[in-house]
Amino acid sequence: MAEPLVVIKDVQKHYGDFHALKDIDLTVDKGEVVVVIGPSGSGKSTLCRTINRLETITSGTITIDGKELPKEGKALANLRAEVGMVFQSFNLFSHLTILENVTLGPIRVRGMKKADAEKEARALLDRVGVGQQASKLPAQLSGGQQQRVAIARALAMHPKVMLFDEPTSALDPEMINEVLDVMVGLAREGMTMIVVTHEMGFARKAANRVVFMADGQIVEQATPEEFFTNPRSDRAKDFLSKLITQ
Repeated sequence: MAEPLVVIKDVQKHYGDFHALKDIDLTVDKGEVVVVIGPSGSGKSTLCRTINRLETITSGTITIDGKELPKEGKALANLRAEVGMVFQSFNLFSHLTILENVTLGPIRVRGMKKADAEKEARALLDRVGVGQQASKLPAQLSGGQQQRVAIARALAMHPKVMLFDEPTSALDPEMINEVLDVMVGLAREGMTMIVVTHEMGFARKAANRVVFMADGQIVEQATPEEFFTNPRSDRAKDFLSKLITQ
């Protein structure tokens, strides 16, 4: 039986008069890879950021592994430790080495011993293909390498779910695949992932389900095969037709 990990119920998000998220209902099961796509301004990134409360919601509920998102304080910090997040920008600390960037969270938040954290961090850096860069500073790495470090840093916290908010949009085209390859590997290993992306190839290859958003709403959701070959809504058909002709 599928086991729900992230449950979003009747979520609304307003910025003043602007209704950014409307009636969002979404359940993501353990081990599932859900790819969220849609036109710019459709609410994809806002939805992604509400799941670890980087954006507050106006109403509704979000639960992770049966616990409702705390409002603030230590409980929220603890929950964020279980929700890995990878952004468009890499957000690495520029004054710390790659190894220090990856070990910071486990040492400070999880209370790991430095030697244990470093051992695990080196294994994660090897896993994402940047093990040779451990002693360098972020500025000495390419964008693709930095984003892979950001993924390793998130994994170091042993998250229950990984959120990716357009993780390749700031990268040069030749660097995109090296990041997507790491993400495909994670998907195959059973990591629960919610991925906001414009990379339709990744959606086809790695997603269990595609969620299509427009105008702050979930318009439809289906398997990649169903969605890309037989979209049901006019909005999705229009979106896909523009992708294919560009």
